[in-house]
Amino acid sequence: MYRQKLLRKLYNYHPSEGEEREDLKETIAFVEAYKDCFERSCPVGHLTGSAWVENFDGTEFLLDYHKKLQFWVQLGGHPEPGEHDILQVALREAKEESGLKSIVCLNPEIFDISIYRFNDGKEPPHFHFDINFLLKAIDPKEAIRISDESEDLRWFSELPQYDGTHGVDNIFRMFNKWKQRKNGLYRGK
Repeated sequence: MYRQKLLRKLYNYHPSEGEEREDLKETIAFVEAYKDCFERSCPVGHLTGSAWVENFDGTEFLLDYHKKLQFWVQLGGHPEPGEHDILQVALREAKEESGLKSIVCLNPEIFDISIYRFNDGKEPPHFHFDINFLLKAIDPKEAIRISDESEDLRWFSELPQYDGTHGVDNIFRMFNKWKQRKNGLYRGK
């Protein structure tokens, strides 16, 4: 049932050209093939839920300087055991990693999809099939708080500098989608 709900979202998603289109195909194949796709114990990899969080007036977005990864990324993470709604994963992770309680979903449809090969040396290499959603912090007075997983957490109006060594194409893509949405040019749902 949970996989079918996610597969409907995936089938209805209209990706950007190129890499995201391929990542969508691979994510659909993964979810169709693995009943345990939400579980960290799945040997190939697992789903993760992430969030592009904009501020209350839509002028800035929130990024996390991740301790393990050592670069700026969107908020997000793994489902908890028994957690099978990837949008709820994204919402929970965004709240936990930002300290904000006033985050809401702007659109329940997928905002972006990407696949990462993850290899931290502690567990066998595997893939993260990352499903991103567009969220909004609605209380302008609520302050962000850095979590244990982060070195920094900031609101940005433009992307920070990246050194080109990290696979952050999805960050650039989401930033462009967000800007197009603000300007009424975004064609996604």
